[in-house]
Amino acid sequence: MKVQLDMSQDSIDQEQIAYRFSRRLFMKYSIGSIVLSYSGWSLAAKNDIFTTYPIDSVVRTTVERMLSFSMPRFVKSPNSDSGLSPVELHCVSQYKKYQYGNYAYGPGLPIERRFDLMPEGYNTKNMERLHRFSSFFTVSDIHITDKQAGNQLIAIQQLDAEFGAPMTSIYSPTMLTTTQVFDAAIQTANALHATHAFDFGLSLGDTCNSTQYNETRWYIDVLDGKVIYPNTSGDATQDAISYQQPFKSAGLLPEIPWYQVNGNHDLFMIGSVSVDADPSLQLRDSYVNDRIWAVGDVLKPITDFPFFPCLFDTTESLKSPVYYMGTINGASEYGEIIHAGPVKDFLKQPFNSPNLNRRSLTKKEWIAEFFNTRSMPRGHGFHLLDPSYDKEEPGFSCYSFLPKADIPLRMIVLDNVQDPKDGSHDIHGHGYLSATRVKWLRSQLNLAKKRQELVIIASHIPLAVAPIGSEMEWWESTRDPHAKLKNAIALADLVSEIQANGQVLCWLAGHRHVNTVKAFKAPLGAPAEHGFWQIETSSLHDFPQQFRTLQVYLNSDYSISIVTMNVDPAVREGTPAESGRRMAIAAQQIIQNDMRPNTPNVERAFKLIPVISMDPTREQNGTTDASIRYGDIAAVPYSASYNAELFKPLSPTMVKALKNRFPI
Repeated sequence: MKVQLDMSQDSIDQEQIAYRFSRRLFMKYSIGSIVLSYSGWSLAAKNDIFTTYPIDSVVRTTVERMLSFSMPRFVKSPNSDSGLSPVELHCVSQYKKYQYGNYAYGPGLPIERRFDLMPEGYNTKNMERLHRFSSFFTVSDIHITDKQAGNQLIAIQQLDAEFGAPMTSIYSPTMLTTTQVFDAAIQTANALHATHAFDFGLSLGDTCNSTQYNETRWYIDVLDGKVIYPNTSGDATQDAISYQQPFKSAGLLPEIPWYQVNGNHDLFMIGSVSVDADPSLQLRDSYVNDRIWAVGDVLKPITDFPFFPCLFDTTESLKSPVYYMGTINGASEYGEIIHAGPVKDFLKQPFNSPNLNRRSLTKKEWIAEFFNTRSMPRGHGFHLLDPSYDKEEPGFSCYSFLPKADIPLRMIVLDNVQDPKDGSHDIHGHGYLSATRVKWLRSQLNLAKKRQELVIIASHIPLAVAPIGSEMEWWESTRDPHAKLKNAIALADLVSEIQANGQVLCWLAGHRHVNTVKAFKAPLGAPAEHGFWQIETSSLHDFPQQFRTLQVYLNSDYSISIVTMNVDPAVREGTPAESGRRMAIAAQQIIQNDMRPNTPNVERAFKLIPVISMDPTREQNGTTDASIRYGDIAAVPYSASYNAELFKPLSPTMVKALKNRFPI
């Protein structure tokens, strides 16, 4: 199917035109010339025609059907005839030989009814749904990737068998088709709108992979329905490669507003390193120059960890030019890795085609891009920022909104990602709240309490589910010798404040690339309404490549139900998005990452260092969390989804207020 490209004025602004005719200013970065074409900076004529990728005509949730595929035995020896080892993930040309990526459909995953937060003896015998308060979808960790950038960490996935190999976030064949998979997901949400009538969409962070300008623009442009140019090499002949071809995205339906949460990959280089923390590293220049990056193994843990609070010291690793990190050859149908390996094996530093559109964005610049959009609302939540907080914390990005003016439900969007100026040498994947953010959160919770509003909190990083040392747990800034900023609230205190509010229904998060639901029960002796749920949404980058739908109901007994379901993008066979699905399944078959984590809760993760437990609200006795469950279907050998109806009790005061507004 072909579609006419709308080259209206809002798709090419004056800044874009200025850059188009100012390439000579950037010649110093390249031997030849700098490439300035990507979606939104189109040089195409008004009558150009672009490919579209319509989704499958059948659109179903995981309640109706589940993806099914086999999980082969782990093959640990490289170059084995029986399969590929994790460090051979890049051998995409051999996937067909070992039948990786093949899938079928199995039966659907039922919706499990959960009463963990309800008083003992609660039943739903005569209960009915009285009113639907909200219907929305969440998508997370899209990781839109400029696969041809020269400053990635691709090589570590194949050079470091112990720590790098499981890290599909630094390399996976899915990075070839991130824009097309996202486009398919948005089209699927559009199709579901007919039956789910979404009030809004919510993106939970990690929109891009390495805080790049072009990655951010691709992300917004897919939602805006613009033309996407995945090829950033400057070699137009590569446009003939399937995943490199320009295409017209569908865009989110204009009647569905969407809102944004920032993630660590949106703010940090490859989600880990502050770009400007150490000028001597010249990280900002590495985005736009014409060389392949040479660094050490940033994923190798420091040896004296028991006496040092950081599992990794990325700053020191970046100072050691041991390995060329490589890039993707966009002229290869399989996306082969080139220019990767030990520096000693190269006669000279390999070159890469430079592109100014790869430049790294500061946090404020990243936020500003969400005002350059044709979808609604302009700013996508960041237009609701209170400027008084920005004076205290430049780049402040927390806001709240009411999805419906006549419904007492407040969405609190909370930035709990580390600050680029925190000084830490560790990977920046930890949970963090500054004093300014804590003050703002308390003001919003108090406001909701005063106005008798229910609350949903959304952030990128979840609470109390990531084990200590995983780099995704709450940041212990007091134990970080490089920390210039401090975490303003302990995890236990944060959970206690959320529980004490009583009107918080759930906490939404992404970050871990898994579909998990956890119950934070009311503290012992506290009313049942002090409990709340946590709902995580998996990644579109890694298997299972799903998003979530959520519907919030007021029940006839004046309890609340949250019905949440996972959705597979309805990719059409033969499209790049369907290839992306096969690559995601193949990567899971080879790496076999745990998509159903439930780590024992312990008081300390390492000897000699007492640390907060993973979940300070539970006993630190080494048991797993009974409230974290996953779906099981006999006909589906591997399930990474979870569908549930989550019940939440309300306080007598809130029940009285809702009875007055929504009588039976």
